[in-house]
Parts: sequence; C-alpha cells; structure tokens
Amino acid sequence: MVFISGNVQKQQLLSKIATNDGHGENSAYFDGWKAYEIDPFHLTNNPNGVIQMGLAENQLCFDLIQEWVVNNPKASICTIEGAEDFKDIAIFQDYHGLPEFRQAVARFMEKVRGDKVTFDPNRIVMSGGATGAHETLAFCLANPGDAFLVPTPYYPGFDRDLRWRTGVQLFPVVCDSSNDFKVTKKALESAYGKAQESNINIKGLLINNPSNPLGTLLDSDTLRDIVTFINSKNIHLICDEIYAATVFDQPKFISVSEIVEEHVGCNKDLIHIVYSLSKDLGFPGFRVGIVYSYNDTVVNIARKMSSFGLVSTQTQHLIASMLSDEIFVEKFIAESSERLGKRHGMFTKGLAQVGISTLKSNAGLFFWMDLRRLLKESTFESELELWRIIINEVRLNVSPGCSFHCSEPGWFRVCFANMDDETMRIALRRIRNFVLQTKGLNSKSAVKKQCSRSKLQISLSFRRMDDFMNSPVHSPMNSPLVRT
Repeated sequence: MVFISGNVQKQQLLSKIATNDGHGENSAYFDGWKAYEIDPFHLTNNPNGVIQMGLAENQLCFDLIQEWVVNNPKASICTIEGAEDFKDIAIFQDYHGLPEFRQAVARFMEKVRGDKVTFDPNRIVMSGGATGAHETLAFCLANPGDAFLVPTPYYPGFDRDLRWRTGVQLFPVVCDSSNDFKVTKKALESAYGKAQESNINIKGLLINNPSNPLGTLLDSDTLRDIVTFINSKNIHLICDEIYAATVFDQPKFISVSEIVEEHVGCNKDLIHIVYSLSKDLGFPGFRVGIVYSYNDTVVNIARKMSSFGLVSTQTQHLIASMLSDEIFVEKFIAESSERLGKRHGMFTKGLAQVGISTLKSNAGLFFWMDLRRLLKESTFESELELWRIIINEVRLNVSPGCSFHCSEPGWFRVCFANMDDETMRIALRRIRNFVLQTKGLNSKSAVKKQCSRSKLQISLSFRRMDDFMNSPVHSPMNSPLVRT
C-alpha cells in the first residue's frame, strides 16, 4: 500500500495556479517585508525594530488630503452632508464607471502631463489598482507561453502581475550601469533576437516611466526609439506611468502619449498606458487602477474583464469630487513634488557624506543605492549576504537589486517617502553609521595584514566584521566603535 503525505494530498486537491509559486513571494523583496512585519520599528514602542524602506508609498502629503476631506464632507456618502447621495451611489453601476469619475481621472492625467495631451474619458477602464490593470492587459494581449520584453532592473511585482494567472512570460532586456541603465535600441534588438532564437513569441514590450526602481525618466529620443521599435516588430507597448506626478526635478516627465501624438505612421492600436492613484496621490488602499488604450477592441474587452476588479462607486464618487477641484490638484502636485525633492535630497546627500553614491534620479519614491564596494565578492550571493546584515543588524528593509533582476550585484532600492521626518533621520543615521563602521573595520584589517607582512608584532584590538555582526548588539549605533 502506498501512502501519500498530507501536504501532497492537499496539493493534488487544488489547482496548479493556486499552488505554484507564481506569486513571486519566494524573493528577497518580499522576505524584507516579512522581516519588517515580524519586528516593525516604532519611535517609542520599538525603537530598535526594522524600518520599512522596501515599500514605495507616498505619505508626505497626507495632511493636504485630510484638509481637503474635512473641508469637503459632501464628497463622501458616509457623512451627514453627503448621505443624501447614498442610494444613487450604493446601487449597481455598469462596468464603465461613473461618468464624473472617468472625466475627473482623464483630466488629472492631463494635468500631471502638463496639459500637453488630452485623454478621452471613454477610454478610461477601471481596475483594482495597477496590479489588476497589468494583468488585464496581459490577458487581452497575449496567450499563455507568449512573452513581453521588459528592461532590467524592473519592479518585482511584474512577475506576479503579468505572469502568475496568465501564463505569460517576461523576457529581460539587459541594461547596466555603464550608461546608467538606459534603454537602448541595441539592447532591445538583442533581447528580441535572443527570444526568437529560443522560439519565444514576443507579443509586446513593457516599460516603466518613471522607472521603478531607478527613479529615472525616459527622454523623448528614447521614447521615440521605443515606439519605432514596437512598430517595426508589430508588437504591443505597455507603458506603466504610475509615478508620473512624482517628478521633483528636471528634466520633466514625458508621457508616451506625447510621442504617440507626434509620431507619424505610429500604429496607435499597439499603445496602452497603465496608470493608478496609488503613487501620485498616495492612495494604494483605494485600489484605483486605470487601463488607457488607444485600441478600441482592447478597451471593450478590458471593460468586460474589469468586472473582476471594479473600483467601488463610493471610492469613485469621492475621487471624482477631489480630482475635479483643480485648485486643490494644482496645489497638491506642486507641494508633493517639492516635498519629495527635499526628502530625496536629504537622504542622498547624507549618504554621499560617507561615500555612498546613488544613481542620479529625479522621480519616484525611492532611489538606487550603490553598495558594490561593500561586497566581499562581485556576486549576487555576496549581495544577499550584505542584504541580510542590513536587515538583521542595521535593521533596515532595503531591497536587493537581484530581486529586481538587476544585471549587476551590489545595487539596492531605498524607499524614502513612506515615513515621517524623525524615522527618516534614524534610518539615515543607521546606514551612515554602518558604512563608517565597515570602513573602520576594513581599514584596521588592512593595517593588520601590512604588519603581518613586515613581521611586526603589533596587537590590534578589534573584531572582524563577521564577529561584530554575530554579536547580540542589534543596532550599529550602539557600537563603541561608532561612538568614538
């Protein structure tokens, strides 16, 4: 008689989609979140806890949102002032969404893009956040086994959003630090050629502009090259623009929609934009995602699919009212940009003072930190070893580049907009002290080797880095080495 273990038997009772690892949680990116959840930092209740710097949230302008909500109680059907609209909002609405919601979102998208383009409200398709929008487009554009090209490094969630339930593949367009990870025609052609050699059917190209995790923008020439490339291959272009309003310095953001308008001979049926309010307004909990396609058939199909991830009419009603207030929108965009720039500058300049460089960037809720010189070896294994030290001893959840499919070990994404000023100062102090401490230990190690070679009998009173990190000290700020 053959017995089947309980776990195997349970697996056999469930679907392959439900039980595979397509969600991507077996990644250092998500492991960092779990480390934070187990021991979260709190200024007073848990000052030695892990600070969450792996979550791209924009919490710097909540005061502006709260002020608007207080001053506009009628915008919510859950207030005395707005309750008279409760019935109309609570009853069933079709998949198109409230007309005022689609109009307000289209207008906001125009505002964010400097009023250089117009968006048709009838092409606005709702979705449960950008996650749902990406999956909807993947279902619309590709069959299981087909693939999308995607420049590296890229957001780890794309592996879940586009692949898990659709069976679609992602094929890397390898970019590197030699040109600041820019997307080039050569890299695109190379990736496309390798996919063909492997008999992989490429259905489209996915780009993220502004980039997550780089915080950089695609310039107009690069965007033109990309549009020309997808037209020449007759493949789709999905442009994720969810960080469009997080630009805080020059150059300004250029949407693919601007290129589409000016590009003579461009097949608009191949162009699709993903947008949301999660990053620009800081509303990830509202789950407002948008598919905007220039393809009529895709719009119609995506709208049918949106029944699996509609935005609640209560949320639509509130958002429509808020985004229709153009005075508030202009103030918010300007203030958010200023605050993001200030926070980004404080952090990157603070790191620069201890010799830690970051990729030059002017957008997003994060920056790309270069710790290559702190690696024992130029390998991804060494990168993960350093990351574990940063998580477990420095008590910071920053995300290693390997989880973003970066082609080079030693890069880390650092989120800076999801915390208050005091937490930011503590996070900066922790990493600065860690770097200074590492420098000190490395310097003393070099002196020891030099003395050994010259056969000088000098006693050095210091511990190796490994010994220090295995000690019960949780924060490098408590080290006598740092205090001196």
